Amino acid sequence: MSGCLDNVSCSDFFSNLTFDSDWFSERRNAISSILSGCLFSVGWWIAIDVGAMDSSSFSNAYWACGVFGTIGLLMVNAVSNSQLRGDAYVPGALGVAGTRVWMVIGFLCSFGSLIGASYILFGEYVYKKVQPSYPGTGFFMQNLLIFMATILFKFGRVEDAY
Repeated sequence: MSGCLDNVSCSDFFSNLTFDSDWFSERRNAISSILSGCLFSVGWWIAIDVGAMDSSSFSNAYWACGVFGTIGLLMVNAVSNSQLRGDAYVPGALGVAGTRVWMVIGFLCSFGSLIGASYILFGEYVYKKVQPSYPGTGFFMQNLLIFMATILFKFGRVEDAY
C-alpha cells in the first residue's frame, strides 16, 4: 500500500538550510534577555488574569509564590559569573563565599516558589477536585515561567570582555 508522501524527501529541505552561528553568537545576550523577559511578563500576566477573573475562589496567600519567585530571579541574576568564580576585581564585603551563599538563597527562593505553586495546584485543586481549577493552574504556570526566565537569563548570557 503506497501513500501520497512516499516520494517526499526531507533531506533536500534540510540541506538547503544554513545556520549562521556567528549571527547567533553575536546576539546571544540580546536573544536570551528578550526571551527571559517575555517568559517573566507572561507569567505575571497569567497571575494577574487569575486575580482579575475571580479573586474570591482562592486565598490571597497564593500570590506569595510569585513574589518569592521574582525575588529569587533578582537574587540569582544580581551576581555575575566572575564574582562566583572569584575573578572579580572587587570581591565585595563577604567575598566569594558570601556571593555563593547569596546565589544559593536565590535558587532556594526560586525552587521554593515552584514547589509551593505545585502544592497549590495539586494539593488544593487537583486532589480536592475544586472547580474551577484555573487559579491553581495559573499560579503554577506563573511560577514555572518565572523559574524558566531565571535560568535562561542567568545561563543564556555570556560575559565576554569586549
